[in-house]
Amino acid sequence: MRNPHNDTLGSPKTEADVSPAKGSERRCVLTGNTGARDELVRLAISPDGDVHPDALAKAPGRGAWIGVSQAELCEAIASGRLRGALARAFKTGGTEGALNVPEDLPTRIENALKKAVLDRLGLEMRSGRLILGSDRIANEARMGAVAALYHAEDAKEDGRRKLDQAWRVGLDEEGSGRTGERLPLDREALSVALGRENVVHLALADAKSAQRIAIPLQRLLNFMGAATTAAET
Repeated sequence: MRNPHNDTLGSPKTEADVSPAKGSERRCVLTGNTGARDELVRLAISPDGDVHPDALAKAPGRGAWIGVSQAELCEAIASGRLRGALARAFKTGGTEGALNVPEDLPTRIENALKKAVLDRLGLEMRSGRLILGSDRIANEARMGAVAALYHAEDAKEDGRRKLDQAWRVGLDEEGSGRTGERLPLDREALSVALGRENVVHLALADAKSAQRIAIPLQRLLNFMGAATTAAET
């Protein structure tokens, strides 16, 4: 695994000061492994030592990156490994107590990552790029006009299967087994965020929109353990 030069934890530079190239990597403070910046989760450290989730990786000031799942982070917090890793990264020496790592940090990160995905979907909808409604999605998919397809966590298998098939037909990928992404978000969360009733399936016609969704979604999937994390590669 490559170990490229990483931005120094504790550097006065902010995310806004650094314009990382696509595919740039960061090092997980817990495992020492490197992974794509867009797949790891950034923790922001306040001047008072409070540790907060930085779902968009844009908060100013000091930050640290983690590439572990929610379950692994819970273990690292309980054992004190996260506090120790942060103390070493920021060279606080024997002042680990100056770092405030909340016990519910994993839940805060999950909520922040989900909000980032939902907020991005909301922006795409307001821009007119989000396709809702099973019938409309199916029609657009068969015409090859769907760049990305998503299903709510509690979507029924039959509904998912029909739209997946329509999507494969439009992409001329019948028999490929390609399916839409099953989101770690249920229909209630999607409906509330988008201000629509019973949002179960959704799609994007624009490839750039799909790329914008992919970054927060990949971080969420990795953290929820639904994809391979940097700590496991």
